[in-house]
Amino acid sequence: MKYFIYIILGILQGFTEPLPISSSGHLRLFQELFNTDMLNDLNFEIFVNFGSFIAILIIFFPEIIKLIKSFFTYIFNKEKRKSVYNEFKYCLLIIVGSIPVGIVGALFKDQIEGALTIKLLGVAFLITAISLFLVKNAKGNKDDKDITYKDAIIIGLCQMIALIPGISRSGAVLVGCLLCKLKRETALKYTFMLYFPVSVASMGLGVLDFLETSTSSSLILPYLLGMLASGIVTYFSYKWLSELVKKGKLWKFSIYCLALAIFIFIYFR
Repeated sequence: MKYFIYIILGILQGFTEPLPISSSGHLRLFQELFNTDMLNDLNFEIFVNFGSFIAILIIFFPEIIKLIKSFFTYIFNKEKRKSVYNEFKYCLLIIVGSIPVGIVGALFKDQIEGALTIKLLGVAFLITAISLFLVKNAKGNKDDKDITYKDAIIIGLCQMIALIPGISRSGAVLVGCLLCKLKRETALKYTFMLYFPVSVASMGLGVLDFLETSTSSSLILPYLLGMLASGIVTYFSYKWLSELVKKGKLWKFSIYCLALAIFIFIYFR
């Protein structure tokens, strides 16, 4: 039964991580519904988040390698700067877009999460639903090279708001991208490029805490099973999201988040 529960939690994390429906919000709701403290297990959280990270890294690995090579080529090879300028600028856009969430997350993340109640979680799901519905017909015309630093700041501020559990990070960033007139495919790519700095920073802090805690050897296998489940499901969940974004079907997630908000308001009234 213990193994089964950890696998279910890994599947839940993996399925909701890429989707604009808030993985942290779902885990909090799961905790409230089933009165379990397993979701307060920092070590397990690190494992399942790492599983999702690896899955998304695999998807974007060729693009990431290209960006890293171009970034250092621009810095150290003056003769090739012109040929890699667009990729170098894109790297800077990722950095700029990550600054707001980095600052606020470092200073106030614990306070934000600590102040969250189940009713506020319902409000957060409602905000996500409304935001996704507002951009249901958005069709931008900007490619990667057309993203401006102003766009990056606006999108970064949207990502910052998603520190509140229940407000989806991918959803908030996608909304910001579409409001800035990015093409759907361009918006999807930039959304998940911004995922990596945030995820690496979060896991880095988590690993430091992990080193300071002890983990029972009997939990290593359940943790690994949860991580594997999270990674596999994240991979296919992203592929599904990709198809829906390209077809302009984000409004389907809006309906789902609205239903969740209504359920919370009724069930926890």
